[in-house]
Amino acid sequence: MGRAEERKARQRGGRRAAPRPRSSPQTAHETPEPPGGTATAVQPPPAEGGTRAERRKAAAGKGKPAKNGKAAKGRIRRLFTWKKMLGAFFTVCLLGIGAFIALYMMVSVPEGNALAQTQSNVYKYSDGSVLARKGTVNREIVDLSKVPKEVQHTFVAAENKTFYTDNGIDLKGMARGLYNTARGRGTQGGSTITQQYVKNYYLDQNQTVSRKLKELVISLKVDRETSKDDILAGYINTSYYGRGAYGIQAAAQAYYRVDAEKLSVQQGAYLAALLQAPSQYDWAVAGPIGKKLVKQRWNYVLDNMVGQGWLDKSKRDTLKFPVPKAPKAASGLEGQKGYLVELANTQLENQLMKTQGLTRSEAEAQVVDQGWTITLNIDPKKQKKLEAAVKGQLTSKLDGKKRKVDKNVQAGAVSVDPKTGKILALYGGVDYYKHYTDNATRADYQPASTFKPIILAAALDQNAKTQDGKEINANTIYDGTSGRAVKGSDIAFSPPNEDDADYGDITVQTAMNKSVNSVFAQMGVDVGMKNVMKVADDLGLDTTNLPAVPAQTLGSMGASPLEMAGVYATLDNHGEKVTPSILASAEKTGRKVEPPDPIGEQVISRSAADQVTSVLTGVVDDGTAKVSVAQNPLRKGQQVAGKTGTSDNNKSAWFTGFTPDLVTSVGLFGEDYKSHNQVSLTGATGLIPGTGRINGGGYPAQIWAAYTFGVTKKQKFDLNTDLGAAVQPTETPTKSATPSETPSETPSETPTKSATPSQTPSQTPSQTPTKSATPSQTPSQTPSQTPTGGITDDPLDPADGFQ
Repeated sequence: MGRAEERKARQRGGRRAAPRPRSSPQTAHETPEPPGGTATAVQPPPAEGGTRAERRKAAAGKGKPAKNGKAAKGRIRRLFTWKKMLGAFFTVCLLGIGAFIALYMMVSVPEGNALAQTQSNVYKYSDGSVLARKGTVNREIVDLSKVPKEVQHTFVAAENKTFYTDNGIDLKGMARGLYNTARGRGTQGGSTITQQYVKNYYLDQNQTVSRKLKELVISLKVDRETSKDDILAGYINTSYYGRGAYGIQAAAQAYYRVDAEKLSVQQGAYLAALLQAPSQYDWAVAGPIGKKLVKQRWNYVLDNMVGQGWLDKSKRDTLKFPVPKAPKAASGLEGQKGYLVELANTQLENQLMKTQGLTRSEAEAQVVDQGWTITLNIDPKKQKKLEAAVKGQLTSKLDGKKRKVDKNVQAGAVSVDPKTGKILALYGGVDYYKHYTDNATRADYQPASTFKPIILAAALDQNAKTQDGKEINANTIYDGTSGRAVKGSDIAFSPPNEDDADYGDITVQTAMNKSVNSVFAQMGVDVGMKNVMKVADDLGLDTTNLPAVPAQTLGSMGASPLEMAGVYATLDNHGEKVTPSILASAEKTGRKVEPPDPIGEQVISRSAADQVTSVLTGVVDDGTAKVSVAQNPLRKGQQVAGKTGTSDNNKSAWFTGFTPDLVTSVGLFGEDYKSHNQVSLTGATGLIPGTGRINGGGYPAQIWAAYTFGVTKKQKFDLNTDLGAAVQPTETPTKSATPSETPSETPSETPTKSATPSQTPSQTPSQTPTKSATPSQTPSQTPSQTPTGGITDDPLDPADGFQ
């Protein structure tokens, strides 16, 4: 349209048509002039500068509303462009660097405080009276030049191989530690020697993000300002090695009776290995697992030294593990005090590890000689009674000059309130400074037949049935033939009864009274050994890595009096879990640690727990504990339940029993007084007629009775059951197999011997006793794994001698 035409159009009242783009011919965006000469612009043209495709796309979308999803995606794309993301990343990095620089400038290296933090712990009985004070600082700083170079290298090889070349920190380890601390997952190692020195000397063991950040900054500054030798010297002089020893000089004297400058490389490797868990790795008190772990750690240290070129391979191959000397006696922890203090420390450390995520070494550093006031649950009157009972019934009758075996007798006992879980009394040995291993907590001896109630508890709780479908309870009849093959077992197993005695068809109640191995071996298979081991674990035994094989029915795993007291306390507490606790409270300036509640959840049904208790009253009244407990003149009508146990080769003898208000487990252990290997108790005291074999119904039951009947209150069991020896049976006993006759509820006849009893089986599990009447089968295979706990003989050996 020309200019003249536009003027004419305006004169006619029309509007100027939108001009066409010069670069393109007339398009659909213009409306041709209609007759009459008026042109109307319908739409604006596409944006100038766009491509033809963009203009077409714009034209096609005219008049259509934008879709919300596409619009949102477009906004997200515009927001998260790679340029913006890269810019954000660099911004965060700059902020982080700036924050770290500010932190680095703000945090200075403080004065050392390790010596100032070391102070006495005070231990009290439950009535508030003082049990012991422990905390004389045993520390002597030595110059690094007095420590042999090879010994210096043992610590570097153990903790931080890159110590001489790093800048004092482990960034990966710190990042992992900060993350885990923030997430409440505790520590997972990763600290350098410099960091550990800073933590020991300048800071504390608290697992907080702020403390870790301070540790990072101070470690960097210390590494810049201090020589590596000075850092290493500070580390080995401030670390805690156990036995109250702070620093390498005190540790050298405590473990090897030499000065630090006289240490050998193998001794240094042991001290370096100790730092990971001082108390657990102390050879004098370590259990079999602890000894195994510290040996592994010792080998690790020496192998690392070879790898770093600090020790010749040929020399390393000649080195033997340097067994430390026994600890020196010191005043304050004599008698039973040391055992009580050590258990209290251990339980406090366990709580700190659980609540703060500390390692064992860090927890010990927070507890030992750190100014705690620790109150124990120990009742001083009951403690005195228990010590007197052990002395009166056993130790006063031992004479090592007359009988060598008397030197090998060790006793342990734990007494627990089943309603509260409090450990009221504990006997760990003749004297803490004469026998450092706590017999109350050691778990390396077989509990033998004290395990049988656990099998019955599993059967009742699982509503298990016999091979022929009969429900298992106190009145169920089993075949008590000695050495008979267990039916349904994947592994051929034919355990003999004590003295190879045959009982024929008997009730479960009688089998418990007489401790009949063949019955409970069959019951274990009927219930399922995996179920049995699970219930054992639920009740309080540590069954980790133990094979679920029928031989476990003989109580062939390791257990401690503390664990057995917990198991029976749970039964006494109607199936509610009891975890015995010696720790009542622990406080220090500005800090208090609450111990865990000893009473837990219901782990087996009340009816199952109560029926087991009812059955165990029969062991006392008409079984293996009848003479020592039921007929004891001190009893005076008190209701009692319990079980005896006598292990293979008479290496241990037990009685764990309870009244409604008190549970006590007593164990006797044969331990060679020189080698500390497990040996037989037979012949000890010289007062046992015949073979001189010490049974659970002998000295252990006598100690139990002398103590319990002197401190317990006369009460009756509140049992939710109508079965077992504590009540009159209401039904006819059910048979698990067709018996020759129905036995009475409590058979009074003397068990008969087999026609041709076999000889005592060998220690090899592949041979089991056989009889002419009922030959046993040879196991087709032996267990692939033995229980932990350091049993000297094969603990799964189905040999006779268990009661």
